[in-house]
Amino acid sequence: MWQYPQRMTMTTPTTEDANSSPEPGDSYVQSLARGLEVIRSFSAESPRQTLTEVAERAGLTRAGARRILLTLQTLGYVHHDGRLFQLTPRMLDLGFAYLSSLPFWNLAEPVMEALVAQVKESCSAAVLDGTDIVYVLRVPTQKIMRISLGVGSRLPAYCTSMGRMLLAGLPESELRQRLLDSQPVARTQATVVDIDQLMDRIAQVREQGWALVDQELEEGLISMAAPIKDRQGHTLAALNISGQANRSNAQVMQDTMLSPLLSASQTISRMVGLQR
Repeated sequence: MWQYPQRMTMTTPTTEDANSSPEPGDSYVQSLARGLEVIRSFSAESPRQTLTEVAERAGLTRAGARRILLTLQTLGYVHHDGRLFQLTPRMLDLGFAYLSSLPFWNLAEPVMEALVAQVKESCSAAVLDGTDIVYVLRVPTQKIMRISLGVGSRLPAYCTSMGRMLLAGLPESELRQRLLDSQPVARTQATVVDIDQLMDRIAQVREQGWALVDQELEEGLISMAAPIKDRQGHTLAALNISGQANRSNAQVMQDTMLSPLLSASQTISRMVGLQR
């Protein structure tokens, strides 16, 4: 079974990538960009790394990577045992800074918990970042996926219900470009990878106001998503319910859980309107 990594890993930039990167200047701090690449080199697959491994993953020299790691260590964001480097729990402060800047999530969580209690399935909220969705809240019932999901986890937008819901809020030209940038590949036999077909599926999502994805990300996984909107009607995030095909097929989920999902998303949207 294909598994999508919990967080994206950095690869060594090619010459073409380097040429397309912003040039250092008054509006671009190269040392900060390199520091972020060092942080992003750590992942669920590589939680502890040597200096050489960090340098290779971040596309830096050993000397450059060492200076950044020692700076992060001094600030308490990295631990070094003499050989291996790893991130510390203090790194969570950076992620929580984002969540705390959107205070309505604190109000949304009880709504999601009530939804989970009603439908007996997991509920998540996510935002769009490039070609991926990023989880910002999750209320699980039990482990139904082989992918370990939590706040900060990433999944491809094109084959997830929340992803299609979020992509539906984009202008047509931007939507097509994001799908092209995704370079869709089949995760299961049901995954739609043709760009025109994906455009049609997302157009349907836009028209009906909700999304359903049946075993396109992972065999046996069905999910439905609804939008979370601001007072101007712009989609800020998506809310979803995930279930197992061996318990409820797609039609049963739609018949029994869509209405509670839409009600919850509308409740959270009203909260957002009061907060912004």
